Amino acid sequence: MQLNFNLELTMELDSERFYKLLKKFLGAEEYETPPDYGKYTDSSLVEKGLFIMYFNEQYRKKIKIIVNSDLILKDEEPNKDNAFDVVRKLEKRIEKYFKSKFRLNHFKLTGVIITKDIDVSSRDTVSDYIQVLRRIGRVKGFSPAKDNEYDDNLGFRLKGISNNIEFVIFDLERVVKELLEDEDSKRKHLKSELKNSKGKLRIELRLTKPKTVKNLTKQDLTYGQVGSLFQKGEKIFENILSKIIPFGHFYKKDEAVQLIWNEVKDKPIRRRMLYLLDLIPEKKSLHLAQKKMNSRRMDDIMEKFEEIELSPITISKRHDVKYLENLYSYF
Repeated sequence: MQLNFNLELTMELDSERFYKLLKKFLGAEEYETPPDYGKYTDSSLVEKGLFIMYFNEQYRKKIKIIVNSDLILKDEEPNKDNAFDVVRKLEKRIEKYFKSKFRLNHFKLTGVIITKDIDVSSRDTVSDYIQVLRRIGRVKGFSPAKDNEYDDNLGFRLKGISNNIEFVIFDLERVVKELLEDEDSKRKHLKSELKNSKGKLRIELRLTKPKTVKNLTKQDLTYGQVGSLFQKGEKIFENILSKIIPFGHFYKKDEAVQLIWNEVKDKPIRRRMLYLLDLIPEKKSLHLAQKKMNSRRMDDIMEKFEEIELSPITISKRHDVKYLENLYSYF
């Protein structure tokens, strides 16, 4: 599975050191009224995967580096076996930029976005998947974001209730087109991205706190955390995603009911599966439907759905499409 990682590396500094670095690397003189609300940016290494920001805030002075793994790995085949070769390349670029004053471990890994683009062949199919997946509603540990920035056909976002993880899924082509209307300075880059976005569904998993990264990677130092992400990123991505999107093909409810009758011989399990199909649209949430059932055999029920490759999330009667392939089959 090909994934892209965007890493946020942050280092806090005292004022004296911050201003020295700002002057040395950017030649910035107007410290009192810097551009863009106290943020200076250096895009000189963007093509090499690093975008550097200096935050001149009143009480905190910070340097942030946004790392794009696709550009770190440019012209190389992604390979989890060479994870620490990738980290060494990243560290070398950081050291070179800061003239050996700082290394990777001087920064904290304060955020990660793991991205997967799925080519479902057409914009209509992208919209179909979004409409169906929105019916998942709330799942255990995640609930729909109240500040959701997407309309019904564009995408949606779930926020972790206590795990500092966000799930986002959206129509990549439409989002890029909207950005093209707003971002004149990035027009050339976005036009290039637009060509590659047609018929693609983008999934993002956002790890928003350092402790989340630490828990998932089982590493204390930034060097080890980044290496572990590249090495175990596929497993981390799949483990989180499986808690949100059930495995299986999507059908209209009548077809799903018929499939359960044909494939499931265990009567108590079959009865509960059919009940869950009824409850999800009623509760508008997979989690709330499962909670309403209050079944001790819920794991068995979900395993049986997976075994027969049927998603418990059914396609709405108002939705023209009758069938959508299991999303995991694209991985």
